[in-house]
Amino acid sequence: MTLLNSRSMPRLRAADHDLAERVVVCIPARDERATLPLLIGDLTRQRSCPNMRVIVLDDDSSDGTAAAARAAAAGDPRIHVVTSKAAPPSGWTGKAAACAELARMADQADPRASIVVFVDADVRLAPDAVAAASRMLRELDAALLCPWPEQLTGSVAERLVQPLLGWSWMSTLPVSVANSTLLPSMAVACGQFMVFDAGSYRAIGGHSCVAASATEDLDLARALRRRGLSSAVASGAGFVSCRMYDSTADLRSGYSRWLWNEFGGSVGSAAATLALSTLYLVPPIAALTATGTTRRLGCAGYLAGTVSRMVARRREAGPQFGVDDVVDAALHPVSILAFSALVAESHIRRHRGSLTWKSRTVPLP
Repeated sequence: MTLLNSRSMPRLRAADHDLAERVVVCIPARDERATLPLLIGDLTRQRSCPNMRVIVLDDDSSDGTAAAARAAAAGDPRIHVVTSKAAPPSGWTGKAAACAELARMADQADPRASIVVFVDADVRLAPDAVAAASRMLRELDAALLCPWPEQLTGSVAERLVQPLLGWSWMSTLPVSVANSTLLPSMAVACGQFMVFDAGSYRAIGGHSCVAASATEDLDLARALRRRGLSSAVASGAGFVSCRMYDSTADLRSGYSRWLWNEFGGSVGSAAATLALSTLYLVPPIAALTATGTTRRLGCAGYLAGTVSRMVARRREAGPQFGVDDVVDAALHPVSILAFSALVAESHIRRHRGSLTWKSRTVPLP
């Protein structure tokens, strides 16, 4: 499956002419002083997108995010920085509330905009990223396109866990089929970089339809599909990258925020972790401890998992794929153990009511 997807999934490509449509890029930012200026710098250098506006919402930051954003914009008239001190409405996650407010401001700033883009503050964009993603949205005739970013890593924990995000769907879901069907169960989405047809986004009520969702990106894609509107995923290799977390503590907190909801509840989580353990832990154990045919089957199973992980990472990272990625793929069974531990921790924190993100309590349904 991973090999098939690596060959067949759509990929962003550089624009060969200017995009005629009007685009509004929306950036929710809370305590992103270190990363936001880099993204704003990327946006000031965007090519082939002459009708682009950028709105940054400083969501009650305490670290000088707004001042850093204005300094990075350096008076660029396309970039508007707004500060909000309002707490999220009851039952809303902070990100959903910020994105809903950004969408409202986008409609006011440019009522004729036909494409609205949501970008996380820690994302990095190549100069053609916005134009290339907007053009592919139209080529695929989709209501939502999610160009999958390269997941940058630093710490050992990040190297073990982050590549699993792309690998998880590349190894289980035929992307060409998923992109062409409206089945909500086959939707793939990534909230780091989401490109919407503006009319379709409004048709489902925007982020208000996922106000309390712990996985708002995926639920937005599913909401579109339930309305007969398509969503698609594409490789953003060479165009989009993101380092989600810069420490083990942040990684644990970030995954705990939503993993409890990923498999539909406790039973689904138990079934998923059992299946992953059977598929990717039993083979290397058999390869090390068994003999004869069982050992050979164990070696084959371990090799299949390792190759699958390498192929998925190669498609995600593009030319940045290197020796470290091969080493990480060889440690795939350890990654599965780490992921299973994160799933368990997420359920424990949810049971205790201690789910938080960026100093805000995560609302529970």
